[in-house]
Amino acid sequence: MKRRQEKKRSVRLAISALMLGVLMTFVAVPSSFADGRAKCQAKIENREAKLHEMERRYGPRSPQAENWRRALNAEREACWNKYHGWWNGDEHRWHSERDWEGR
Repeated sequence: MKRRQEKKRSVRLAISALMLGVLMTFVAVPSSFADGRAKCQAKIENREAKLHEMERRYGPRSPQAENWRRALNAEREACWNKYHGWWNGDEHRWHSERDWEGR
């Protein structure tokens, strides 16, 4: 009888631990996803600011502006590949279409 109670207690403990693990996974994943998108947003905003600065300083088709335009597009591509979205700092919104070319 005592052995059966110990077994039930062990099973309950194992189920509780499993449920806690599953719950923590569902709480942690959205948080890390949001943190990653925020980092992508910050990197894109930084590159957009540098691009705008180079365009003002040297002109929109200068080699300096072209270098930052390539860096910006590479960052957008990286965010797109990871999160299937990209941040547009000028519009202050995420895009769900891969349509940054020619912007």
